[in-house]
Amino acid sequence: MRRGEAEEPGRDLAGTLAISTVVNGITVALAVAGVLLLVLGWSTVVQPLVGAVLIVLAVVLRPRFASLPDNEPVLQRADAPRLFARIDEVAAAVGTTGVHAVVIGPDANASVTLVGSRQRRVLYLGLGLWEILSPQQRLALLGHELGHYANGDLRRAKNVGSALRSLALWCYMLAPEPSPTFLERFANLMLAAPRWAARGLLALLDGLTMRTSQRAEYLADRAAARIASSETAVELLDLLLVTDAVDIELRRESVLAQTGIGGRSRRDAWDGLWERLATHVGSVPEREYERLRRVSALRGHSVDSTHPPTHARRQCVSEGEPRPALLTLDDDTSAAIATELAAARKRVAQQVIRDFAG
Repeated sequence: MRRGEAEEPGRDLAGTLAISTVVNGITVALAVAGVLLLVLGWSTVVQPLVGAVLIVLAVVLRPRFASLPDNEPVLQRADAPRLFARIDEVAAAVGTTGVHAVVIGPDANASVTLVGSRQRRVLYLGLGLWEILSPQQRLALLGHELGHYANGDLRRAKNVGSALRSLALWCYMLAPEPSPTFLERFANLMLAAPRWAARGLLALLDGLTMRTSQRAEYLADRAAARIASSETAVELLDLLLVTDAVDIELRRESVLAQTGIGGRSRRDAWDGLWERLATHVGSVPEREYERLRRVSALRGHSVDSTHPPTHARRQCVSEGEPRPALLTLDDDTSAAIATELAAARKRVAQQVIRDFAG
């Protein structure tokens, strides 16, 4: 990232907002046209029928909002007051507000998203990542994730996010039948133009938001450094290089428990799972991290396509002006948060032992 680029607004902002507005407006237009034809077109038979079809189409193609999962623990403020208090403190420090819920899962990952028609903020904490971090690194993680809200990540904006989801749904609905009958072949041909239009708009919107999304990652890394110190933010980025190893270790634990190898009982194999994982990752020597950093620079390792290469993110943080920690997580608070997470840790550990082998 060039010097000063993080502070510059995305050059594609206008195009992104225009396409998002058009995409979201199409569904509204279909619904409005359908209602008008249905209400005002009774002088003919065709117009009400067309109106009904347009209304059904608008309902099918309407933007879908994400919802809270029903297969993973969801914590509300009353369930974990110390955790939420710390999240609020980090949020205030980066210039935003906290979240309405925290979802606990098994992955070596963390993210923020919006759920429901009211677009409430939700933080996802994967224990595969959370449990291998030190208390200070956990603050850096919270600073990074909440930094996405403070920095105005376009892909997390309601208008743009709903447009991306709508276009993905349109592409799915318009996808051609793989082994079509004669009538399905005709339908595939008739839908070719809207299908390619939807795919083109999705590719264009995805491309326009990619640069702003990657810029948001750099800014979120700076938020992590501001909260927990530059050194801790760099340590967090190094740990992202071993997330594949975390997934492998969790699968190994599941296989050992389900096969009984090593005398481990499936019934209680979840007990101590996260401590064993933290010990395993903690045993990785510095020379292995150095090797992974070199491989990252050569292969362009990235968390996913919306993230810049990890080595570039690390370089951006480490070469900037060193920042001391703005916040710290003391032992008492860390222990209190661990107690609040105890039930979720047990449930997710049992899920790992039960499901990860498959």
